[in-house]
Amino acid sequence: MIQTLLSPIQRFWDSEARGGLILFGFAVAAFILANSPASSWYFDLKKMLISLNVGGWSLEKTLASWVKDFLMAFFFLLVGLEIKREIVMGELSNPRQAALTIVAALGGMIVPALIYTALNAGGPGQPGWGVPMATDIAFAIGILSLLGKRVPLGLKVFLTAFAIVDDLGAVLVIAFFYTSGLNLLALLISLGFFALALLAGRLKVTRLSIYLLIGAFMWYFMLESGVSPTVAAVLLALAVPVTRRISLPELQSQLDEAARKNPEMLEAAMEHLEKTLVRAQSPLHRLEHALHPWSTYLIMPVFAFFNAGVTLSGAGLGAVGMGAFLGLLLGKPLGILLVCWLAVRLGIAVLPAGVNWPMILGAGFLGGIGFTMSLFVAALGFANAPALLDQAKLGVLASSVVAAIIGLLVVWWAARGREGEQNPALGGP
Repeated sequence: MIQTLLSPIQRFWDSEARGGLILFGFAVAAFILANSPASSWYFDLKKMLISLNVGGWSLEKTLASWVKDFLMAFFFLLVGLEIKREIVMGELSNPRQAALTIVAALGGMIVPALIYTALNAGGPGQPGWGVPMATDIAFAIGILSLLGKRVPLGLKVFLTAFAIVDDLGAVLVIAFFYTSGLNLLALLISLGFFALALLAGRLKVTRLSIYLLIGAFMWYFMLESGVSPTVAAVLLALAVPVTRRISLPELQSQLDEAARKNPEMLEAAMEHLEKTLVRAQSPLHRLEHALHPWSTYLIMPVFAFFNAGVTLSGAGLGAVGMGAFLGLLLGKPLGILLVCWLAVRLGIAVLPAGVNWPMILGAGFLGGIGFTMSLFVAALGFANAPALLDQAKLGVLASSVVAAIIGLLVVWWAARGREGEQNPALGGP
């Protein structure tokens, strides 16, 4: 029974771990290309114009912009689905269980932003204060997975949950602080389609094609409004229902009936069982499962490829890069450790089973792997300042590498000490 309950978490963990390693490979490839004789081809590819034409209507963007605004919308749709699932039935459904992850995410956003602002207040780099606030969940899980079974499940769940809350914070920052030239009419039309999606959810519409069609209109009018269209994707996710077409008691009844079938009718029973299990999945779960491999193995690697290419010639960290570097590398672990310690001391939250304070510190360093979300915010904040954008990218990439190494070593040391405490043969008490 326990294995059945934990298997979805394990599948999610395994998928994100592999995705993080693939993401790293694409990022390295982009960095090498940007600093090789093929750099002109790489940058020309990013600037290549692609036009979508339907009758008299046309939408033209560079390839890099299509990746950022369109392809990443599916990534943010998945983020929104994960956030809703966690709130409705996951780690965030119980306030006391969620307390530690929520305060960890808040501390991990506020302290990095303060460090960045201290270095860039009043300067041209000030708009990038949101860059060091986010955690790349795929990278962080991918790095932690290198330790295998040495890592307690509680730490995996903690890291995953606070990274998801962190993503929610990043989405809110993007929506409220990285919007320019607001077209109010287009925004209201997009929100009107969002209301239509909510109505479909309330009416328990289960056809995913309906939500995706509504989402397409939400995306376009959100793009026209000046707000990042990825916000429309998150809003759409909140409308997708979690209700099932078949109740759990009815599912149990049909499973029992299938189990009692005669051996001669086994194949028919299996077909009936498959259809029953499909009906038992909510639209949210079906869409999340469908999007996950595409996001992990295509969307995020492609985004990394188009955004991790930074030329080293003439590039330097500057105040922007240093703010991103220190905000992620120091602000994340300090903010996460401090607020978690306060929450536990005040009785607001408790540490997960099998997790100690050095592990929380290690998870905090892994939270300093900003990468995907940090690069996305940097692209929004410095859309018209390519030199500052390169500084921000360099700071994010450098901090992600250093934070990954330190976080891995700290968790390894903490888990090693824990094994020693539990096993006298290893020198523990």
